[in-house]
Amino acid sequence: MSPSEPDTPTAPDRRSFDGVSHGYAPDGRPVTPPPVPLEKIVGDVVDNLQASAEAELALLKARGALAYHGAGWASAWGFVAACALSVAMLALAFGAILVLAQHIGPLLATLIVFSVLLVIAAFAGWRARLSYGDVKAAFRDDLLVKGEEE
Repeated sequence: MSPSEPDTPTAPDRRSFDGVSHGYAPDGRPVTPPPVPLEKIVGDVVDNLQASAEAELALLKARGALAYHGAGWASAWGFVAACALSVAMLALAFGAILVLAQHIGPLLATLIVFSVLLVIAAFAGWRARLSYGDVKAAFRDDLLVKGEEE
């Protein structure tokens, strides 16, 4: 040995990335976790289903509350609109009678206005019946059935 060489054997050069895994496990194969028992899996599924059912029921309750609130206000404003329409129809009828009475007499003017309003009411009732049929069809179980079911 030469005096310039150390007495101990030289260690192999350790590179700085030797402990880093490049897609391989440096210390051997990883330890696989123990299998999950079937009872735990079934319990988790039941818990998840129960939580989903509770969330769905909460959603249905919230939608029902919103529909109830909306139906209440819609009926209140519908009542106000119906009252205003009644008063407007009365004013129109009285005005038409007063105008026609000067030309054809009060009795004939009243009968004409009455007849016209009766025709309008019949037309509105016919349209309401058609719309009611659409509502019945929407709630029927078998949508392909033709004709009326009572």
